Amino acid sequence: MATLVAPTDHSPNEDAEALRKAVKGWGTNEKGIIAVLGHRNAHQRQQIREAYQQLYHEDLLKRLESELSGDFEKAVYRWILGPADREAVLCNVAIKKRKNVDYNVIVEIASVHSPEELLVVRRAYHSRYKSSLEEDVAAFTSGHLRQLLVGLVSSYRHGGDEINGKLAESEAEILHDTIKSNKANYEEVIRIITTRSKTQLVATFNRYRDLHATSISKKLLDEASDDFSKALHTAIRCINDRHKYYEKALRNAIKRIGSDHEDAVTRVVVTRAERDLKDIKELYYKRNSVHLEHAISKEHSGDYKKFLLTLLGQNN
Repeated sequence: MATLVAPTDHSPNEDAEALRKAVKGWGTNEKGIIAVLGHRNAHQRQQIREAYQQLYHEDLLKRLESELSGDFEKAVYRWILGPADREAVLCNVAIKKRKNVDYNVIVEIASVHSPEELLVVRRAYHSRYKSSLEEDVAAFTSGHLRQLLVGLVSSYRHGGDEINGKLAESEAEILHDTIKSNKANYEEVIRIITTRSKTQLVATFNRYRDLHATSISKKLLDEASDDFSKALHTAIRCINDRHKYYEKALRNAIKRIGSDHEDAVTRVVVTRAERDLKDIKELYYKRNSVHLEHAISKEHSGDYKKFLLTLLGQNN
């Protein structure tokens, strides 16, 4: 369930006027910006952008970029974008790290979304950057990692709920044998992960656990020694249980394990607030005995913190 608290009716013109007052003159009224944008869904935010353009002949997004800064600016910018456009931007930012492509972000986006949603993201990426997501991913990766990433972002999985039990067992064994023996040839693993329906893959992962008394993600984590193994681990976790994946991503970011802590917190809150952030919050509390709002309040401050808490459903 979503955490976003948005009105059922609103006036785009009145919202645009309120935002104009917040950015006009000396100083910026960040509280006024949060009060409006922190309580509007994707459709309403698009209406506000259109109204602002018509009223003031100015792009609201560019105006806010010039008025805000730091993590708060980044969070607001990504929030205003429509979901598919936002995912396209996140992918491009990850790819633009060049020699250090943030493949986990790309794997996350490709693995969590439905085939239909991913297709819309790819179209948004092409429209914005005049190149395909597949070719940009391929340009900055190599080897099995390239094959996995390109397969994930370009795949169009069957979305049905049918399960083939025999297939699940045979492909669980393929995955096990490949990981156990650390084979150099991962083509079969890539084929399974990038082409099977998510329902079929979950059945395969469950069968793996039944046969080998451990989860495939745990086994991969034990064996993960290169970028390909780590990317494969991320894909399996996202497909198997996205809520658990996002909870751990938040936990690691808040505990400052790894890099880009604020980016990870921003990404999860902004991308899931209209989807299932309430479920992620509940799991976070169950696993950490601390409310996510409290953890974020402890680690962050200022307008950035206020904006995140608003998206988390807290009134400020």
